Amino acid sequence: MKTPPYIKPGSKIRIVSPAGKIDKKYVLPAVEWFQKQGYKVEIGEHAFSQHFQFAGTDSQRLEDLQNAFDDAETDVVLCSRGGYGTVRIIDKLNFESFQKKPKWLVGFSDITILHSCLNKSGFATIHGAMPRYYFDENGEPAANLNSLIKILSGKKVAYSFKNGEHNKGGKVEAELVGGNLSIISSLQGTKYELETDGKILFLEDIDEFLYHSDRMMHQLKLAGKLDNLIGLILGDFTDMKDNESPFGKNIYEIISETVQEFEYPVAFGFQAGHDKKNLALAFGKTWQLDVSSVNSTLKLL
Repeated sequence: MKTPPYIKPGSKIRIVSPAGKIDKKYVLPAVEWFQKQGYKVEIGEHAFSQHFQFAGTDSQRLEDLQNAFDDAETDVVLCSRGGYGTVRIIDKLNFESFQKKPKWLVGFSDITILHSCLNKSGFATIHGAMPRYYFDENGEPAANLNSLIKILSGKKVAYSFKNGEHNKGGKVEAELVGGNLSIISSLQGTKYELETDGKILFLEDIDEFLYHSDRMMHQLKLAGKLDNLIGLILGDFTDMKDNESPFGKNIYEIISETVQEFEYPVAFGFQAGHDKKNLALAFGKTWQLDVSSVNSTLKLL
């Protein structure tokens, strides 16, 4: 796996919106903070455009993302938000310039498709919060931003989190991949589908019916995506919904039941995904997962 160059003051961050529309008020405070730290920042021409629910038309969003990938001076391609829309432009992207001069891709949710694409091509990426979620209620940098900058700067990070009721113990080391469960499920059968064999898989999701999640987990299982994992980490599953006629299991029970036959460690409750705390994860890099009887730890090696 190729690791893009780590950043330092003077490095260039390019902000683009490949999916949903976003108001500049959620982005400009991050721009100001980056500039105060000595980074150069450039905002895509169409980053604040609006075309129905999208940040501009498909061609506008594609243009901004392609320009960011092609720019030899750019060190970080930071997505302003997720939402929906990246799948509409993914097949039109050209990665020739990116392969010659790799840069960090940062984002989550709908951006999962770009993580999968780049990880399959041999490049590390960062699953992490986007500008709207960088600061606390006092305007100070939150753990989301601090963890992101640490990884972008080449520093090691180590996270500790409380054990969940359905955890399965074990200590493993492997490459980390994953992202949003709904997006990963939607990629099955395409050339961008996630490669999970020999990997630690991270999953999170938001606003899904429980039976949808059950179906998606069984889809991954039937496709063999859960068979040869080294470990499984579950992040936040936010605002999950049930039917008028209850499904009968919560999301943690659904996932636990789906993987109960496998022997690899499973850790619930990692703070990443669609919630207030969204700690940065380097996909394509090797991590150590230790699920013990007290706490679980995840360390970037």
